[in-house]
Amino acid sequence: MQGDVDNIVKLVLDALARHIYLDDRQVERVVVQKFEPERVFPFASPSARLKEALGGDRPILYVRISDDPFEELS
Repeated sequence: MQGDVDNIVKLVLDALARHIYLDDRQVERVVVQKFEPERVFPFASPSARLKEALGGDRPILYVRISDDPFEELS
């Protein structure tokens, strides 16, 4: 994965605009984590897709977007 995490997430957020949310002002929280294959920590209950991606041999970028600034992270 090329580039800094902050630059990569900007591209992801721009791509989601008007598909996932109408306006980026709706986004209250963005959680981003870059995972390298040899440095993955366990998730409490990952989705099937995340579990598959974490088990791969390529770096991945986990992005969680929320409109709830008080949402618990798990």
